[in-house]
Amino acid sequence: MTTWTSDELDRIAMSDELDMAPLRHDGTLRGPVPIWVVRDGDDLFVRSFRGMDGAWWRTARASHAGHIRSGGVDKNVTLVEVKDSEVNDRIDTAYRTKYGRFGGAYVNPMLAARPTTLKLVPR
Repeated sequence: MTTWTSDELDRIAMSDELDMAPLRHDGTLRGPVPIWVVRDGDDLFVRSFRGMDGAWWRTARASHAGHIRSGGVDKNVTLVEVKDSEVNDRIDTAYRTKYGRFGGAYVNPMLAARPTTLKLVPR
């Protein structure tokens, strides 16, 4: 399995947004959507601000694949659903820490979106 380099992790984690383009069922990429991304150790995670109603997330969940761009990193990724409550607790903390300056109107929906947590694994 491919892993992130330290440089890739740092560059993506330092960026406020990541452009996510999930793979559609026909093999084409959906248009990229800017979303927030957080780091936990050597892993990167995203969530849908709109929860399970987010169009990009529904496409991502169906295909488990996509393409991301952030901080000068341009990669195909596998999207792995995260159900582990301890991991999600750490991701909640990462969202609060990284994006707290934007206030509760933006951060609270990300915390409520725990069921949409996806781990980004480079391919």
